[in-house]
Amino acid sequence: MLFFLGRDVFRWIDQCMEVVLRTPALQESDYKPQSFAGLAASPPVTVREKLVSWGVTDYANVFRRAVGLNAIFAEPPDSAHLSEGFLKEYYRYADMFYRGYTEAEPHRMASEREFRFELYASGEYAKLLESEWSGHEH
Repeated sequence: MLFFLGRDVFRWIDQCMEVVLRTPALQESDYKPQSFAGLAASPPVTVREKLVSWGVTDYANVFRRAVGLNAIFAEPPDSAHLSEGFLKEYYRYADMFYRGYTEAEPHRMASEREFRFELYASGEYAKLLESEWSGHEH
């Protein structure tokens, strides 16, 4: 699950970098993908509140570990290719992979003051899109 969440986070990070690269005022800002990985692990208050309402209280570690696993694996590895020690302590490795990823390149940290975003559950987002497409306010 963490791997697939990380894949989604990296898609979002790519979108953030597209905005940075297309916004003249941000192009020389030293924002890197790592900048947004940090923002995902320390999201704005509205996102934190939504995650907690969904029962995700340890969201910082969830996002860090999801990013860490995606920083090292292109595809989820078959469990037969992983050591028993890794499987038992995967979260420690994922934490180290995240730290390695964020320390790999100097970058400016993105803050919630500068970059605002929302988080939607699949069904919630589908209703939002349906409302927008039909011309109704949400």
